[in-house]
Amino acid sequence: MDQDQLTRQIIDALTSVAPEVEAGALDPEVSFRDQYEIDSVDFLNFVLRLEQELGVKIPEVDYPKLSSLKGCRSYLGRVLGG
Repeated sequence: MDQDQLTRQIIDALTSVAPEVEAGALDPEVSFRDQYEIDSVDFLNFVLRLEQELGVKIPEVDYPKLSSLKGCRSYLGRVLGG
């Protein structure tokens, strides 16, 4: 999976739990919680959606690595072997 496909998967998972997220306005460096009204339940649902869509298991200890778009791309790129 290339970076564009991975980014699309991440944004799709994020907008499925937080429809107010605007992909074009998303700052990859800033945490999702700092940009949008995403609470802990939304974040958990986001992680579960990523697991389901990408076919990976993300240990709870790694959840903080998924707090931003940049962090997601970095972490998931390694997990998926890209």
